[in-house]
Amino acid sequence: MTERRTILRLIVAAVMLGSALLGLGTRLAFLHLGDHDDTMAMLKKSRWKEREILADRGSILDRSGDRNVLALSLTAKHVKADPYLITKHGRVAEVAELLADELDLEADELAVGLNSDRRYYNVKRFVPDADLDRIRAARVPGIAFDDAIIRYYPHRDFLCHILGFVNNNGVGSAGIEQRADRYLRGCSGYVGSRLNALQQELYWAEGAHVPAIRGADITLTIDQHVQFMVEQALDNVMQEHKPAGAWAIVADVHTGEILALASRPSYDLNTFRESTENSRLNRALGYVYEPGSTFKAITFAAAFDQQVVSEKAVISCENGSWYHCGKMLRDYHPYGKLTVADGLKKSSNILTAKVALMLGKKRFFNYLEAFGIGHRLGIDLPGEEAGILHDVTKWSNISLSRIAIGQGVAVTALQVLGVYATIANDGYLMKPYVVKRIVGGDGVELYRREPDVIRRVIKPETSAQMCRLLARVTEDGGTGRRARVEGFKVAGKTGTAQKAIRGGYSDTDYVASFVGFLPATAPEIAIVVVVDTPQPIHTGGRVAGPVFGEIADQAVRYLNLTPAQKGQLAKR
Repeated sequence: MTERRTILRLIVAAVMLGSALLGLGTRLAFLHLGDHDDTMAMLKKSRWKEREILADRGSILDRSGDRNVLALSLTAKHVKADPYLITKHGRVAEVAELLADELDLEADELAVGLNSDRRYYNVKRFVPDADLDRIRAARVPGIAFDDAIIRYYPHRDFLCHILGFVNNNGVGSAGIEQRADRYLRGCSGYVGSRLNALQQELYWAEGAHVPAIRGADITLTIDQHVQFMVEQALDNVMQEHKPAGAWAIVADVHTGEILALASRPSYDLNTFRESTENSRLNRALGYVYEPGSTFKAITFAAAFDQQVVSEKAVISCENGSWYHCGKMLRDYHPYGKLTVADGLKKSSNILTAKVALMLGKKRFFNYLEAFGIGHRLGIDLPGEEAGILHDVTKWSNISLSRIAIGQGVAVTALQVLGVYATIANDGYLMKPYVVKRIVGGDGVELYRREPDVIRRVIKPETSAQMCRLLARVTEDGGTGRRARVEGFKVAGKTGTAQKAIRGGYSDTDYVASFVGFLPATAPEIAIVVVVDTPQPIHTGGRVAGPVFGEIADQAVRYLNLTPAQKGQLAKR
């Protein structure tokens, strides 16, 4: 009996051993001969680490190139902590004090965040490398750093509405930073390293390495010195007249290049998170307003171009009050009879309206569209508005007489500047632009902008006639005499527009403006200045005219322009 049990046990043991050996053999064959791509990939991945190499964002330069850098990238770190490790070592208070002192944070808030069993705590993002020396030297366990790149603007709020800013995700979110983001941002690289069984990085076993590609550099048409003149003049008018806002643009009339563009209020690009929506608005492109008398240049240019009236024709100005279609139209100063030329010089609403009636709705509307009113001009900056110009089929009987003097229509400062630059440029409307050149990180030129003619609007002889007549506006007896520049003839026009309110127009709030070009006999630069709700003086001639004169006087000296030689800017 005992012998039979022994034999049975041996048989069971043999079967179990044989089963085990069969299973192990099968498993061994499976591991060696089977298809295990997923398993191998997972194993390989667990022994491999890839780190992103951040790409430097390209720089933004003014028209002179590398000498004037307006935006650049600096290496930085995201500071993070392991609260569990810091708490375990009993150094919460010490570490909180150190981080607070070095990173300008509140020690109490840090202490609360660090005193926990969590494994991750975000201390501060985008800290410049230079600010981390003491923290590194302290060798605090539980403090670590992630690579980051910070966008830095050396001149703070200077050129803020052109440059724009980069958000926390490294994406351009305003200005050139937004419009040219795909060129500026570059391409990240990576470096791969092997890990040991303890997941420690073996630098000596470094694997694949793909270097980052630096973003392209962008050269603007902006001249840093002219920009400074404009911004300083706007700061002065903001201080003197306490307006809701002020903005100005300077452009080359022959190419459409923007030499300067500024808007107030402004904001510091390095602390854009603290800015308001109001301060971030680029009013030169994104604020629409009724232009008032600056619009009259279109009326006269169209009438002369169509030869419906001559500058010597005499028209009654009705002693300052005139009923048209049951509505009263008034002049700021009452006049009896004036020649058309004098009506433009003295900015008579009544004379302008009568000239527009001679022209007719359809023809006038065609010229408005040809000058770009009601349409975006296509500048290479975000935020440009089209303005408001209703189709001629929707005009009332009174619309023609009112639009002719800049009421019932809304424009941007860029559009108004375009009108006067067109008059100065033999009747050619140019597309405005601020990006002159883009050069890749490898030094290869990717883009170069050339002047682009949108269309011809008026004849050359009409252009010459308007240049001559607009120059009379800044002479004695004209509304723009405060915009004069010593040694130069200035052509331009004042604008004093009541702000539209519900049910009519405000009796207290105005938009004051002046737009013009010089030298009047051989135009090179055009300038527009707009001041929103200045107090207590509100007329364009007294508020915006002097700002135009201040900018123009400095600009012509700096640009070394002479009073009568054409094509001087093209040689610079």
